[in-house]
Amino acid sequence: MARACEICGKGRQVGYNVSHANNRTKRVWLPNLQYITVIEGKSRKRLRVCTKCIKKGKVQKAV
Repeated sequence: MARACEICGKGRQVGYNVSHANNRTKRVWLPNLQYITVIEGKSRKRLRVCTKCIKKGKVQKAV
């Protein structure tokens, strides 16, 4: 899954830029993804995780 959090699944959102004249053009919002090393069991994994999951403590960083 490209450009999506591997913990919560948060991906891109689509919508419109709306001008003062109410002209609409498509645009995309991407989540703030970071590569972090995570300890799962006895192994280390490199995951793409959104910053919200890191702040909430859903993932424990490997030190």
